[in-house]
Amino acid sequence: MELRPVVFVAGILLSVLAVAMMIPAVVDAAAGHPDWQVFAASSAIALFLSVSMVLTTRSGFLTFTLRQAFVMTNLSWLMIATVGALPFAFSDLNMSFTDAFFESMSGVTTTGSTVIVGLDNAPPGILLWRAILQWLGGIGIIVMAVAILPILQVGGMQMFRVEAFDTDKVLPKAAQIAAEISIVYVSLTVFAAIWLWSLGLSGFDAIAHAMTSIATGGFSTYDASVGQFDSSAVDWSISLFMLLGSLPFVLYLRAVRGNFRSLINDAQVRGLMALVVLAILATAGWVVAQGIMDIPAALRYSTFNVISIITGTGYSTADFGQWGGFVVILFFMLMCVGGCAGSTTCGIKIFRFQVLYATAKTQLLRLMQPHGIFFPYYNRKPLAEGVAESVMGFFFLFAVSFALLAIGLSMFGLDYITAMSGAATAIANVGPGFGEVIGPSGTFAPLPDGAKWLMSAGMLLGRLELFTVLVLLTPAFWRG
Repeated sequence: MELRPVVFVAGILLSVLAVAMMIPAVVDAAAGHPDWQVFAASSAIALFLSVSMVLTTRSGFLTFTLRQAFVMTNLSWLMIATVGALPFAFSDLNMSFTDAFFESMSGVTTTGSTVIVGLDNAPPGILLWRAILQWLGGIGIIVMAVAILPILQVGGMQMFRVEAFDTDKVLPKAAQIAAEISIVYVSLTVFAAIWLWSLGLSGFDAIAHAMTSIATGGFSTYDASVGQFDSSAVDWSISLFMLLGSLPFVLYLRAVRGNFRSLINDAQVRGLMALVVLAILATAGWVVAQGIMDIPAALRYSTFNVISIITGTGYSTADFGQWGGFVVILFFMLMCVGGCAGSTTCGIKIFRFQVLYATAKTQLLRLMQPHGIFFPYYNRKPLAEGVAESVMGFFFLFAVSFALLAIGLSMFGLDYITAMSGAATAIANVGPGFGEVIGPSGTFAPLPDGAKWLMSAGMLLGRLELFTVLVLLTPAFWRG
């Protein structure tokens, strides 16, 4: 396989990371913190690697093959996570490389799990770097979902090749669509930052939380997460921003061009909103019935934490692990759902559940009327050939990967709940967990190093939609 184009693209992405590292360097320098030297040195290393990779591979290729696209996607995310770990490893936090890589992988995959204890006293540059990693990971997965995954036919994503390209004649090229999406992404982030600043957050906190809420990442600047602000206005606002990040960004492009009803009529959006409302009402009703909160408080805290979990953001405003077994089980199930395809969210995604339901319904109709002709529909259109099979294959691999990850974590001595929730939070890229070792407001610092590496692999596996990673493990891929 010709790897020059793969290395070239990875080098370009590293140059973006090198430039991004200078932002926290400037922040630390302005605050008088010596960690600015750490970011400057890490940026120099990233830039050296980037220039070396680009200069040695800049000619001799014209297009990407399918196999090269798979390798490029995996290599790029691995390199970004590895180089992105350098500031953590060299900082005053005295993190091992295992912890640094875990934090970086959690950031770039927008998982939100952390091993840092004492965020309240962490250097501002480190706090900003965590937010930048998640923000870059958020836009990266959107562009990949729109421009790459449909071509790779990953778990039913090929249906969005039609949605994103054929019907958007105004923007026929992937590069143009990616540019337009980037503008929308930046605009939403700026709007969120200004809005949060107007609610009383400092400029630094407003920017950091705007980046991680639109990216549905969940890294906060405080150990208490968003609960630190103890503000209902902040809770409701960030809830809105998390929802905005969980919607398909291609639909935002259509809305900007005047088709506002596309957001309302889309099956994914309607399904997500219906599920969110039902989960909020169920959680709030349970909390009120148990006498934990009154109705206004129950609605406020239930809304925020349900949206945070289902979008995979991972913020918290309360220790919902203490709300009872019903809420813990409900949130555990919501962890795996995710938002819409083509958004910053992770998990299985709403459309796959809808496709699975349509396929099952069609099969039932065929059983009742053997001579009838029935076709599964999604979004008022017949499902494209191969979509149902891809979706069912994705569900199978998700379940197997989750089970193997949970078994692997349990082999490191973790209790049942910690292993199960750790596997779910990693592969669904959610962030918080449950159990004796971790919790919604806790960190993953106590986990053994082996468990952290296993969870890091799970984060990458979930973020790249399973097939993208697992296909590299097949001998046939390398023989082709």
